[in-house]
Amino acid sequence: MPTLLPQDMDNNPIQALRLKDGGAHTITVSATSARNATAFAASTGVVSLYADTDVYVAFGDNTVAATTGDHFFPAGLYYDVSIGSERSGHDTHVAVIRSSADGNLYISEKE
Repeated sequence: MPTLLPQDMDNNPIQALRLKDGGAHTITVSATSARNATAFAASTGVVSLYADTDVYVAFGDNTVAATTGDHFFPAGLYYDVSIGSERSGHDTHVAVIRSSADGNLYISEKE
C-alpha cells in the first residue's frame, strides 16, 4: 500500500505524530527526583525527551520518583518514548534525577 509517511529500513511506514498543543513541559533536574506537575493528556501516546545533562528517568503516576537505578539517558540525545494506551495502561508522569550535574529535561507530548 502506498504511503507518504517516512519509512524504516525495512520499508515499513513510521507513524508520524503531531506535537500536542499545550503539551510542552520542562523539569528542572537536580539531585532530588522531580516530575512533571501537569499530567500527560489521555490522548498522548508518545512523549519526546531531551535532556541537557545526563539523567535517570522513570514513568508512572503522580507519585513516581526517579532513582539512579532507573533508565539512564545521556545528555544531548532526543528520545521518543511510548507511555502506553487505554488498553495497556497509560503513564501520566515522568520523574527525573541527575547523574552528576543539574540541568533541564524537556518533554513534548505527541498524539
